[in-house]
Order: sequence, then structure tokens, then C-alpha cells
Amino acid sequence: MTTQLTTSNPVRHVDGSDLGGAALNGVAPPSNFPDEATLQKLANQFFSSVPNTGSTSGLNLDLPDLAPPPHAPQPAEPITALSARAPNIAYQKSLNPEIPEHIPNYPDYPERRAIASAPVIGGANIPKPPFEPHVPETLKHPESIPQIEHTLPHSSRDSAYYFLNDFTAPEPAKTAPVSDNYSVAESFQLPHDDHLTQLLIDDRIDQKQVNHTGFYFTDIPDIYSKDQQYSPEKVFKFSNAHQPLDIQAIRRDFPILQERVNGRPLVWFDNAATTQKPQTVIDRIAYFYQHENSNIHRAAHELAARATDAYEHARNVVARFIGAPSAKNIIFVRGTTEGINLIAKTWGEQNIGEGDEILVSHLEHHANIVPWYQLSKKTGAKLRVIPVDDTGQIILEEVPKLINERTKLVSITQVSNALGTVTPVDEIIQIAHAKGVRVLVDGAQSVSHLPTDVESIDTDFFVFSGHKVFGPTGIGAVYAKTEILENMPVWEGGGNMIQDVTFEQVVYQPAPNKFEAGTGNIADAVGLGAALEYVEQLGIGNIARYEHDLLEYGLNALSSVPNLRLIGTAKNKASVMSFILKGYSTEQVGQALNRHGIAVRSGHHCAQPILRRFGVEQTVRPSLAFYNTTEEIDLLTSVLHQLARNKSI
Repeated sequence: MTTQLTTSNPVRHVDGSDLGGAALNGVAPPSNFPDEATLQKLANQFFSSVPNTGSTSGLNLDLPDLAPPPHAPQPAEPITALSARAPNIAYQKSLNPEIPEHIPNYPDYPERRAIASAPVIGGANIPKPPFEPHVPETLKHPESIPQIEHTLPHSSRDSAYYFLNDFTAPEPAKTAPVSDNYSVAESFQLPHDDHLTQLLIDDRIDQKQVNHTGFYFTDIPDIYSKDQQYSPEKVFKFSNAHQPLDIQAIRRDFPILQERVNGRPLVWFDNAATTQKPQTVIDRIAYFYQHENSNIHRAAHELAARATDAYEHARNVVARFIGAPSAKNIIFVRGTTEGINLIAKTWGEQNIGEGDEILVSHLEHHANIVPWYQLSKKTGAKLRVIPVDDTGQIILEEVPKLINERTKLVSITQVSNALGTVTPVDEIIQIAHAKGVRVLVDGAQSVSHLPTDVESIDTDFFVFSGHKVFGPTGIGAVYAKTEILENMPVWEGGGNMIQDVTFEQVVYQPAPNKFEAGTGNIADAVGLGAALEYVEQLGIGNIARYEHDLLEYGLNALSSVPNLRLIGTAKNKASVMSFILKGYSTEQVGQALNRHGIAVRSGHHCAQPILRRFGVEQTVRPSLAFYNTTEEIDLLTSVLHQLARNKSI
């Protein structure tokens, strides 16, 4: 390849003489020799187009090029923590050759049922013939891992894994605190102890004999029992339990992960703010606008029927995904914030009055504080706070002390967006219900990381946002128990939510329609359904296990960075690795990471009370999803080590 450069500006020395390669040999340079600025511009353009290079312009930090990471490089398809969970989610072909492969028909619906998405998992964009998954040695020789079948004995012993507390296993080995020395490579590897080996064995337990999930907040019903009727809707949710994930193939399902930032591959560590969308969700929304777009519930024509079916199918998927007894318990809203406001301004104003009390935790997002603060100012109620300990975990023994005869509601997050703390919501619900108090669970940060079963935990309300669980923005859902919905007053008035209107009387439709005034976000509701189906195909239990291993790896890695302080070190955590780095503002750290294509959130994360509990106003917050890898964590840690060594800004 040859490149021809033409310019009329020669390069000149400060004394005015021409300067160029020829001049160094006593030969005058050609008249069209480019000046230094032009050469620099052309070089930047050239190298920015070359893979694995990037521009450093526009950054105020004088950060040197990165040194190699202080440990052996990770494999191309990393498998963390000796999980032996190798790729085996195979390519799936379309069930209907007459329509796009990612939009198969639902045979169990009426003939005019909308064509809804059925995700193609583990490589939606890979070419035919079907992808043949790579199988590492650990699965090629299964005799190396004992295959046993037994039920999970219940134990009160706490596991080192927040989702496996019912497992009986040896106590995990105590690991020495990681030194701040940059050369400590061991901090980047999870301990290969007997506990993890036992976890591999337990991963192969026969589902037919399992009555408990091992998750501390819910149990999986024995849907395979011969005494119970087979239910495809329920089996679908757990059909991929204990299956390995092909992370590299999954990454191909997310087109934005091929994006380059500053000439480098995008590393998306801002999942607590929003998650990226798989191609199946993008395609499902496009298909809706291409073939189904119409308003719902109000016409006899074909597109109205398709749109209505697609919208209501999404409601069914949401109900199934969170374990609701019926789709009638699901209200579509814009997101968690609108969902909590809906509850506060309907049920709250109906049931909470002067002198009553609302109990929240110190961990809450502003969206679970401000609506209750506004209600307390309007009604004369009081807002009380459950404290947390120095690790960022709720002090559970304080909850019964804070609940009294005036307490009307406990509103609590299941996973902290600022710290990643997984709260004991099932225990809190039991305490509250024993005293006749309703409970709202904010599931915005938990729904994409942990299994959700609202019936099992017996919560009165549950809210979450679609964009936190690989779905579109501007769509979310509220769950409420049937008896609550029947008595809750409407929030907004308009079309779509009424049976009859005169100037003297208005008759509303039953729930959930009476809470969905006007034209809803139909296309994005359909997209949310596709996103949840994608997660169901992967298996939320599989996601939880992989992400836990990845989080342990990341926390060990960050602990090796000198002068880095982790904010929030609770034993039960999910996704979030908040920290501050001495000598740098959070914005400066974010800018330095962005230079290398790493996206993190820096700021107060709309959770100022909990950050101030730890004496800080802001943190840097990398947050994980199942498409992240140990290689990406290595890059993040390498940049932070460089910053820790380079004190000049």
C-alpha cells in the first residue's frame, strides 16, 4: 500500500531554514514537503484506523503508555475461578422459514398471535453453518470431575457465594490481604480451593431432585414433580440451569461491543447505569415497526390485533420472569422511578397519613427516597432509615426495632446501585409482614443479576426498569398483589383505561389497564419481552454464577492497586465495584479510563446518602454484566496501576 501526500507547506526550522530528511544530508527538501502539523494530522488519522491503537488527543491527563499487566495474560475465552463452565449454548435455527430467523412464531398462541421474538443465543450474528461450540479439556474429559446426584441439604452455614448459602461445603480458605505491591500477580487469580471444586460438583446436580435454589431469598418450585402438571411457562425460566455460558459467543450477540472508543475496543463497565442490547432485541423492535405498528386495544383491523398480541405477550413474559401469579399483576411504566412514584401517589396517598411512618434503608437510590419524602411533606408522615454497617450491609437486627404500630410501608432496594450490596429482602419482608406492614422491593439493580420470584418472597410491590436488564429505555414494570391493585386509586386519567365516560360518571377498567392511561410505550414493551426471553434462554442462575466469579476476580484485582479504596465491601454483593483513588478526582480517573475505551460511571450515582455514610461525595463505579471478561478487568486494573504510579496531573 502506498500513500501519496501533497501539500504546499514546507517544514521550516525555527531559524527559517527548510528542514527535512533531505536537508539533513545537505540536500534541499522538495517544495511540496509537508509541514510538521500536517504530518502529525495524517499520522493520527492513519493510526486511529489501525486496530488496537488509539488517539490520546483531548485528554488533560499526561498518562504514559501502559506497561504490560503484572500477571500472565488471560486466555482468549476466559473461564474464571476454575468454574469449568465451558461454552455449550448451541446455535439455534428459525422455527419458521417464512419469516426472519430471529422472529419465529409462537405455536401455543391463537392464529393471529403476534410474531414475537425467540432469542438466538450464543452467536446470533455468526455465519452458517451453525456454530460448533468450542469445548475445553475440562468438559472433553468429564471423568476428571465426579458426577454425583443428590439433593441439596439445607445448612445454616453461610457460603462464600451469596447465591449458594444452602450448599454444604468446606469453609473457604482464608486468603492474606493483597499487598499494594504492583508485582503481586496472585491478586488477579481466584483461589483454587476445595470450595470451588465442590461447587463444580454441585453444578451437576440433577434438577429433578432439587427443591431449593440455593439463593438465599427464594426457592424454585418443584415443577418437575410427577404430582404436578407440566407447565412450559415455568419450565422455560429454569430450563438452562447449571449450563455453561459461551461468553465470547454471547458477546457477538451485542453489536455495540464491536464499537471502538478512542481507537480501542469498547469495554462497557457502566452496566449499573444501563445495559447494552442484544441483536435480538434490536431486531424485535425493528420488526414491530415494520410489521405490527398500531395502537392497541382499540380497533378491529389486523395490525391492531398484532400490536395488542405483541404487547400483551410482553406482559406475560414479565410476569413469568419475576414469578408473578398473573399478567394482570403487571403494570407497564417508564421505569423504576415512575413505578415508585405511581405507588406513592396512589396507594401511598390512600394509606399513609399524618404521623404514619415509612421505612427505607441507607442504601437507597434517590428514586426510592424522593417520592416518599414528598409524600411525608404532603401528609405529615415521617421517613425513617435502616442503618448499614461499615461494609455497607443492612443491620438486620435494627429492622424490628424501627417498625412500630405507625409504620405503613418498608421500601427497600434488593441490590444497591452505588455499592452492589445484596440486601436480605426476604428476611425484611418476613419481619414487616409479621407486624402487618407492606413492603416494596426496588429490583432495578437485581433483576438482571439474580433470580426473582415475587410470590416466593411474598413482596407486596416490585418495580424494575427494562434498560437495566438488556431491554430498551423508557419501559419498566410494577408488580403488585391482586388485592392491592383492586383497591388502589388511579393515577392518571385518559384513554385506554376506562370502560365508560359521561360528564357525570367515569367507570375504569380493572387492573392493570386502569393504571395505563393513554398510548403506552408499545414497541419498547415488546422489546422488553424479547430481552427477558434472551435472559431466560441463558438462564439467570448461570448468569449469577458467572458474574459472581467475575466480581470476585475484579475485587481481587482492584485490591492490588496502591492507594485505591473500595467503597462497599459487604459479603453479599452483585456487579458493582465502587472505589476512589487517592490523588485523583473521580472525573480524572473516568477520563483516563475513557482514553483506553473503558466506560465507567463517576459521580454520586443518585445515591448521595449512602456515599456520605462512607465519608465521600463521589466514587468511580465499574459495574459488570455477563458479557464482561477477565481480560477487560485486567485492562482496567493496568490503567489504575499506571495512575497510582503517576502522581502528576
